[in-house]
Amino acid sequence: MTASSSLLLEYLPILIFLGLAAFIAVAAVVAPLLLAPRKPDKDKIAAYECGFDAFDDARGRFDVRFYLVAILFIIFDLEVAFLFPWAVSFSNIGLYGFWSMIVFLGILTIGFIYEWKKGALEWE
Repeated sequence: MTASSSLLLEYLPILIFLGLAAFIAVAAVVAPLLLAPRKPDKDKIAAYECGFDAFDDARGRFDVRFYLVAILFIIFDLEVAFLFPWAVSFSNIGLYGFWSMIVFLGILTIGFIYEWKKGALEWE
């Protein structure tokens, strides 16, 4: 065996893996087309959201509280996303890393208290 053919032989498991992945992906797309029954009725075609029938135009206006709650959720979700790497590397970051996270959490807590006092979390 030459050096180039042994080098190509080392890539054989990767090619087999890619071929198997492509086969599974194509099978996952084609199998429902072949096996699933096609009997649409009015309930299957109807728009469905939150367990209620559609009652108005989709381009209607929403109350701003929906957006406030969504923004608050994103903010506190991102806070948790920052807390996980901080907790994992806590022993390596030292005192500076600890206090920078305390400042970060303090700012978020002040923002949360502000939103709470303004009534953004109240639902009528």
